[in-house]
Amino acid sequence: MTASPIPLRPDTEAPALTTLQPPSWKKPKGYANGMAGRGTVVMTGGLIGWDADEVLAEGFVPQVEQILRNILAVLAEAGAGPEHVARLTWYVRSVDTYRASLAELGPVYRRVMGRHFPAMALVGVADLVEPGALVEIEATAIVPDEA
Repeated sequence: MTASPIPLRPDTEAPALTTLQPPSWKKPKGYANGMAGRGTVVMTGGLIGWDADEVLAEGFVPQVEQILRNILAVLAEAGAGPEHVARLTWYVRSVDTYRASLAELGPVYRRVMGRHFPAMALVGVADLVEPGALVEIEATAIVPDEA
């Protein structure tokens, strides 16, 4: 069953979220320290890097790209897009693999999510439920109420 899309504000140029940045802190690169917004909260489960046929992408970066696309597909069911993502929580089987992939991850992230950088956390875990999954990501989005 597909949920009815949540109507967006007619003023789509106004940002749905506000970045929270203490003025004395260095500006983070590729993430935000905090986000605030008002509207309907949309949350995904932990999504992994497989396609609609549950075929897992091979490699860390391809899995991340597929996960980001999966997140956007789920959020679209609520009328949300990448600009509504307030938080991403990454669970990785290897923090070292994540660090070694940063140069490749940036362009992939921007291709899928644009230049929207929500609050993020990265957690190293011993394992994930699905064999072969190298990373799992949860998303929280806020779709603004109509003006």
